[in-house]
Amino acid sequence: MARRDRGRGDASPSDGSAALADRPLMLRYDDVEVGMAIPELHKRATTRTLVQFAGATGDFQEIHYDRESAERAGLPDVILQGYLKKAYLAEAVVNWVGSPQRLRRLSAQYRGVDVPWRDRAPQTFTVRGTVTRMWEENAEKLVEISLEGVDGDGRVTTPGKAVVALG
Repeated sequence: MARRDRGRGDASPSDGSAALADRPLMLRYDDVEVGMAIPELHKRATTRTLVQFAGATGDFQEIHYDRESAERAGLPDVILQGYLKKAYLAEAVVNWVGSPQRLRRLSAQYRGVDVPWRDRAPQTFTVRGTVTRMWEENAEKLVEISLEGVDGDGRVTTPGKAVVALG
């Protein structure tokens, strides 16, 4: 039986992420300082990405997959799920620290809509972050990161925060 290619709609060689296994060392607390920026993550979410995420999470709100429903709701197109955008915030942080086990807290606010990539209207969702605080608590060295999810026009649509533990 021939194997079908199950291409990923969000795959992009320049999306700013690398496999965790490709990273030589995990980030250490002593390597970090307040004001330091984390590497940007650029995501190209397509309508396929939205459908795959809906299937994984059970979020089948029509505004995420049916353009007519989205337009009736006053939206310019179908929109990215809030939790998808929050997952992208988490991905940027985990890529930076080197392990998902280091993530202690993550929060996001949804202040704007983001639309998927379309050939006629390419859109990316970019995650930026800056270290805002460092402290020790309960024998852990913690770092707080202020995050911004930014639409293709440079508007911050998804601000957030993360706390990670570093050795």
